[in-house]
Amino acid sequence: MTEQLTLIARLTAKPEHAEALGNGLHDLISPTLKEEGSIGYVLHRDNDDPNVWILYETWRSRADLDLHFAQPYTKAMLSRFPELLTKDMELTFATAVG
Repeated sequence: MTEQLTLIARLTAKPEHAEALGNGLHDLISPTLKEEGSIGYVLHRDNDDPNVWILYETWRSRADLDLHFAQPYTKAMLSRFPELLTKDMELTFATAVG
């Protein structure tokens, strides 16, 4: 049996691209939630730093997350990160324990 996987992604935008990053991430919500292995996909904005966006994602399995990263819309957004981000996105992978 595979375990659900949670991914928390923290993305720090260049100040001049904060809105473009947020809009691009927002556009991923609908198609991502239609993916078979997607359980949850929620976009947040940091209360203290408007340049920071946080994705809280829950997937049926790591294989489903890997399929998500292979989707054309995900690849298109990832290709924009060098232009939009100040640094690489920070990824935390977690599994519920209780």
